[in-house]
Amino acid sequence: MAVPRRRASASAGGTQGLKRAHYREARLPLLLLLPQLLVLLLFFFVPALRALSQSFVLTDPFGNSVQFVWLDNFRSLLASPEYRASVGVTIRFTLAQNALTIAVALVLAFATDRVLRGRGLYRSVILLPYAIAPVIAGILWAFLFNTAVGPLSFVLHGLGIDWDPNRNGVDAFLLVTFAASWKHICYNYIFLIAALLSVPPSLLEAAAVDGAGPMLRFVRISLPMIGPTIFFLVVMNFVYGFFETFAIVDAVTHGGPGGATMILVYKVYVDGFVHIDLGSSAAQSVLMMIFALVLTVLQFRYVERNVNYDV
Repeated sequence: MAVPRRRASASAGGTQGLKRAHYREARLPLLLLLPQLLVLLLFFFVPALRALSQSFVLTDPFGNSVQFVWLDNFRSLLASPEYRASVGVTIRFTLAQNALTIAVALVLAFATDRVLRGRGLYRSVILLPYAIAPVIAGILWAFLFNTAVGPLSFVLHGLGIDWDPNRNGVDAFLLVTFAASWKHICYNYIFLIAALLSVPPSLLEAAAVDGAGPMLRFVRISLPMIGPTIFFLVVMNFVYGFFETFAIVDAVTHGGPGGATMILVYKVYVDGFVHIDLGSSAAQSVLMMIFALVLTVLQFRYVERNVNYDV
């Protein structure tokens, strides 16, 4: 077996640098990477190539005939009012979920230092939704706001609010947004609380000596210093909103009413597995991936300019 040969490099100041492993043969590192490469090949590259090839063909529901149609699937999608409406719903849903998730997680992270007793219980309660499956979270919120038996629905009706997510598209959109945000707040909280703990205490103490209160110290010192973490969470929340909220939508509204919650990832499922339109479903998958990549590039190119990485 190949034995790693380690070589230590010294820095200019004479201190010993990080040690790196060097292998005489490429066989061992390739074997170590093989499991991960197989996972990527079977669950990412093969399905992606299959979806890309399927987007250029027209297949009957039984798979007996396959006709190459080039870009007709994409043209039909871009000309479809239902698809354009789904794009708009997805953008609004992702933006609302992103803003709500980060805002609530910031408030909870800021309040952590204000909790004097039961801080461990406080953190455990916040992190509890992270252990709940998305479909269970969707069922929970659907029950709480059910117009017939939901306790929170009774509260809203008692306040004079005509709440009905089964018929009102705005109510359904709000319900799905709240459910998706509640499920993802704990993920944002973990990173934000770790970022706040990395803020140098000396800066906060100096600001306190100068008379700055807790809120002013948070806004003027802590918040700018955790900018890279917030930017990372914005990107991850966009990925979550685009690709990881299928189970919540399926459990709560099934894309209704009237397509008010028909986000792109759910429309891919409906067209592909309900309507058996495999070509259109594959084309939607390709467009959704391209859209997510373009959005991420724009975020890194323009939004990141306002992020300060200096500590």
